[in-house]
Amino acid sequence: MSLRQKTISGLIWTFSQQFGVQLINFLVSIALARLLMPSEFGLIGMISIFIAIGSSLIDSGLTSSLIRTINPDQRDYSTVFFINLAGSVVIYFILFLAAPLIANFYDQPILESIVRVFTFSFIINAFAGVQSARLTKEMNFKLQMTIQIPSIIVSGIIGVVLAVQGYGVWSLVYMNLSQSFLSTLQLWLRSGWRPSLILDKEKLKHHFKFGYKLTLSGLLDTIYNNAYNLIIGKYFSAAQLGYYTRAQSLKQLPVNNISRALNKVTYPLFASIQNDNLKLRAVYSKIMRQVIFWLAPTMAILFIFALPIFQILFGEKWLPAVPYFQILCFVGVLHPLHSYNLNILKVKGRSDLFLKLEIIKKIYTTIGIACAIPFGIIGLLWWQVISSIVGLIINAWYSGKLINYPLNEQLIDIVPIFSLSIVVGAIIYSFDYFFSSAILLSDIWRIMFFPILYFLFYLGLSYIIKIKSLADFTQLILKK
Repeated sequence: MSLRQKTISGLIWTFSQQFGVQLINFLVSIALARLLMPSEFGLIGMISIFIAIGSSLIDSGLTSSLIRTINPDQRDYSTVFFINLAGSVVIYFILFLAAPLIANFYDQPILESIVRVFTFSFIINAFAGVQSARLTKEMNFKLQMTIQIPSIIVSGIIGVVLAVQGYGVWSLVYMNLSQSFLSTLQLWLRSGWRPSLILDKEKLKHHFKFGYKLTLSGLLDTIYNNAYNLIIGKYFSAAQLGYYTRAQSLKQLPVNNISRALNKVTYPLFASIQNDNLKLRAVYSKIMRQVIFWLAPTMAILFIFALPIFQILFGEKWLPAVPYFQILCFVGVLHPLHSYNLNILKVKGRSDLFLKLEIIKKIYTTIGIACAIPFGIIGLLWWQVISSIVGLIINAWYSGKLINYPLNEQLIDIVPIFSLSIVVGAIIYSFDYFFSSAILLSDIWRIMFFPILYFLFYLGLSYIIKIKSLADFTQLILKK
């Protein structure tokens, strides 16, 4: 199978997996949002930073090193497997002992037991980390899809049943544990790989040399991405944190579907052509334009119709999350650009530069967060937008130099797409304002009719002004 065929096949199966998983998660989240209180989601949000840090430390960037390594053997895989497993046990017991301190920090005694139960998923997930990395390296996303979706469905049913039975926040905890167990069990049984009793010091040294810098970078990024949960949970109420996490999760629905699915394919794809800068630039620019072409209008629609969407899906009790969500839409549209620029640094083996950039970004971000706290949650969210823009400029500047695709050329490629999305958004907003007032359209009709109208305008104008992304999409998907 050619690289192009593998890429298209990978995209199809990854998007199927991503959309399937997100759709199921979305339906489950709607049910749980109606059954549980915002404060109960806020409790899980409070520990998210510790969960994310633990997950980042367990992997140590070693699986990323496996994916970029040319022809890794059983010694590579087995060594990484046992190191990750040992790391998961250590991290679990550290958090087990730290649980009372976490509960005291937030003044929420229930968090002690939640942390101790929830983090057991670290050990469960460590049993299948290498299997998942092998499938990603082989671009076998079909098998990953058939493993993940049944796990999501069964665990979602467990979570909803427990919520109906009155388990409250514990329904979220046990749902997560059951999902980890089911996906790990299937990966172990169906991936076709088993570890050997091997711990090769040279292999460990090789992967650790590359991976530890990614781990430190990922750790900084993880702390930053979850810092808002930490600060909101500490200085504001659990309910307000629940509103924020609900807004964040809804924002991530299109972002994950479009950008994470592509990111899963692009990293092994970029790694396979890492020594061909001309080809790497061409592939990178095409993928970047493509993801922005679909993500920008999606986020514009969600921004415009945020109020009726929350009203219909989650009910009145979640409406305070609407302004949070609208601000986060600006962050979401930039997220894939960060990922693809950083992937260039990784496949080029510049984990040292990756780490340096993360340190720089996190220093100014931390200062900004401290300054934004007096302005409340809205101030924190606007600072998140500003720091995302600055971070993108930094990432694009350095990654662009490695493949001769400078920042100004990247902007030339994507600014027309952003501009078109804004113009069409303004038109649709005007139509919605006029018709909703004139003929009193219901919320359901608004979110059914106007998004379709938006995309008709958007695709039509893209064709008329010859947006390159539309031609790329036609060639990639429709060309025999």
